[in-house]
Amino acid sequence: MVTKKQQIAVIGAGLMGHGIALTLARAGQYVAITDPAAEARDSVSARMHQSMKAMGDDDETVAKALKMIEIYPSTAGAVKDADVVFEAAPEKMALKQKIFAEIEDHAPEHCILASNTSVMPITQIMSGLRLKNRALGTHWWNPPHMIPLVEVIKTEWTDPSVAQAMADLLQDAGKTPVMVERDVPGFIGNRLQHALWREAISLVERGICDAESVDTVIKSCFGRRLAVLGPLENADLVGTDLTLDIHNTVLADLESRTGPSPYLERLVAEGKLGMKTGQGFRTWTPEQADKVRARVVTHLTKLEDILES
Repeated sequence: MVTKKQQIAVIGAGLMGHGIALTLARAGQYVAITDPAAEARDSVSARMHQSMKAMGDDDETVAKALKMIEIYPSTAGAVKDADVVFEAAPEKMALKQKIFAEIEDHAPEHCILASNTSVMPITQIMSGLRLKNRALGTHWWNPPHMIPLVEVIKTEWTDPSVAQAMADLLQDAGKTPVMVERDVPGFIGNRLQHALWREAISLVERGICDAESVDTVIKSCFGRRLAVLGPLENADLVGTDLTLDIHNTVLADLESRTGPSPYLERLVAEGKLGMKTGQGFRTWTPEQADKVRARVVTHLTKLEDILES
């Protein structure tokens, strides 16, 4: 059984950090959160309040969770009594290594240290630590307070009991932890996701269809069943023999380049960075972009209700 009212520190109060903090506070853990940017510290309570209300939490639940969270001006102060630390800084190797050096200087020796990253090698992030056995990775998916999955990534040094304690903490907080036994780029989820994205970009690049058609096919077809039927479950459902026949026909024609698509590189070079600039694979007005973001939140909330019923 996971102990409640543990001391959890979250380093980084941005998009990921605020979601990690509110998730653990809602689960009955004390949370100390900090960020080097005063603006992020000043606004994090309001952003957590907004996120919880978007999830459907009532005023009492929101108030109870926020009472479990304390905002600190420094990393040293946030981690001094911590049982677990989640680092949620930008995806920059030198920055993360510097943060963990500071954390190790001030956190208790029993404290579990976790880096939140989507693709960066945990082994490299933690390579300079004195006590490497207590360090691991946790890949929370965006938005972290709404997506159930958290990947728990072991390094060659991670004590199995530390990894299991992290998985237990996450499960107690309502997440779905999956253990990644080997630290490979992209872990599990992003390797699968970007294999799909590589082929999606290739279809547009090769003139087979436009970007809207790619998105429509996924949303109106197999994407609808992915929440309840994984790819290997589906292979067993239709039969491994049929799956093999399909692979013998289609795999040779799938995109297999090892580097990024030149088409994607050209979009970036031309400043077509997606919704934030108004154009990427598709053209976006601010209103269209806001509508997509709202649709995602609504969908995730309704999907969680359906799957729990």
